[in-house]
Parts: sequence; C-alpha cells; structure tokens
Amino acid sequence: MSEASQVDRDKLVADVKLVLADAEEMLRLAAGDTTGKFAEVKGRLGEKLALARARIQDAEESVVARTREAAKATDTYVRENPWQSVGVAAGVGFLIGLLIGRR
Repeated sequence: MSEASQVDRDKLVADVKLVLADAEEMLRLAAGDTTGKFAEVKGRLGEKLALARARIQDAEESVVARTREAAKATDTYVRENPWQSVGVAAGVGFLIGLLIGRR
C-alpha cells in the first residue's frame, strides 16, 4: 500500500471515529436535553459525517482509478504475451485445483 493511501485510510478511520463519538454524545444528550446542546452536537455530527462521506468518495475514486489502470496493464500484457498468459492461467488453475482437492 502506498504512503498516500495509508495516510488517506488513517484520516478516514479518524473521521469515522469522530463521527461515532459525536453520535454517542448525541444519544446521551437526547435523553435529557434541557440546554439546547443537542442541536449543537447534531450540527457537528452532520459536518463530520459530510466530511467522512467526501473522504470515502475520494478513496473510492482512487481505488477505481487504480483498478482501471491495473486492468489496462493486464490487458496490454495479455495481448502482447498470449501464450505466457495462457500458461500462467493454467498454472494458477492447477494450484487452485490442488488446494481444493486437499479439503
């Protein structure tokens, strides 16, 4: 995993933890809100949830882009080396068959 994706993942995890903490506080305050703090926490929760959604969407777009690049590279390799690709596929299939047969 690249350093940038690790940092993005760590930021996403931190955002989700903040959203969960605010949700817990919101539930606690909802039980007996007499100060109006519930609305404040609800607003914070909404902002953090929107930020977490945006980061998840960015992470998803990044994964999709990298997957497309890998698929294009694989397609190019297979087109340039068809017999090697067939050999590798046969070998992988053979190994999977061996592993399944052991169970």
